[in-house]
Amino acid sequence: MFLKRTLTFMAAAAFSMSALAWQPSGKVECLAPADPGGGWDFTCRSVGNVMQKLGLVSGSVQTINMAGAGGGVAYAHTVSKRANDSNLLVAASTATTTRLAQKQFPGMDVDMVTWVGALGADYGIIAVGKDSPYHNLKDLMAALKDNPKSVKFAGGSARGGWDHLKVLIAAKAAGVDKLPAIPYLSYNNGGEAMTQVVGGQVDAFTGDISEATGFMESGDLRVLAVLADERLPGKFGNIPTAKEQGIDAVGPNWRGFYMPKGADEEAKKYWVEAIDTLYASDEWRQVMQSNGLIPFHPPAGEFESFVRNQVRDIETLSREIGLLK
Repeated sequence: MFLKRTLTFMAAAAFSMSALAWQPSGKVECLAPADPGGGWDFTCRSVGNVMQKLGLVSGSVQTINMAGAGGGVAYAHTVSKRANDSNLLVAASTATTTRLAQKQFPGMDVDMVTWVGALGADYGIIAVGKDSPYHNLKDLMAALKDNPKSVKFAGGSARGGWDHLKVLIAAKAAGVDKLPAIPYLSYNNGGEAMTQVVGGQVDAFTGDISEATGFMESGDLRVLAVLADERLPGKFGNIPTAKEQGIDAVGPNWRGFYMPKGADEEAKKYWVEAIDTLYASDEWRQVMQSNGLIPFHPPAGEFESFVRNQVRDIETLSREIGLLK
């Protein structure tokens, strides 16, 4: 019933788009709050390509990489310098809500932007290099239980961010003590973090399945577990879940967009409906299947509430594991 209702809504949205007074003109910018190679960069570039194919924009969609502060630089730029820009979209995810929940964007909160929509969920993974002595998640967690400092993790979020939290969620579920003692090294994006793991400088990678596709296919990265309720579909179906290995840890990461709060109201409606139309397309379905994205798209009017609730829940979790006082 939920799927039917969502598809019906999306079909209606696609039909009504041409009736909206506002249409994007000229160059549309998509801010990716990290360097090239990570999940936010993937979101901007993939969505930009499909929007152009579907004719949802008359010009081009240019990806602008703006790394810094776990997304805080892009958030502050949107709030302070682009507050009325109707041609700006900013890639967001659970990493964004995590930083907001932990008060990592000084002077800013969840209500300072408009939350446009989500285009799927990307599930967390824990992976190691091909020559690692760890062949499953239980072995790696056993090493942490013996000595929490024995395994160094690399991720694309800042310390206390979503990539870091995924390790702590898994470790807590496995019964590891002294969670703050687990070494976590923060890099500007998932691609840089994986390079360190593949090169042998760091023991393990924590990130999302879409980031790891290239290194997985080359055989340089061995995924020990996906943090999902059940195995992912398609080519990722051979990756075991943490739950299968006796570790009840789940780490979904939605992917979507926010835009400036002061943008034209008709522009906001347009971009919400454009995301609906894109999500319903065969082109986007193929992107999802190729990159391990799982269907996730709250109907219009519900996404903003979802984001606020997630910020609240992550704040609670962060206090429980000592990352937020």
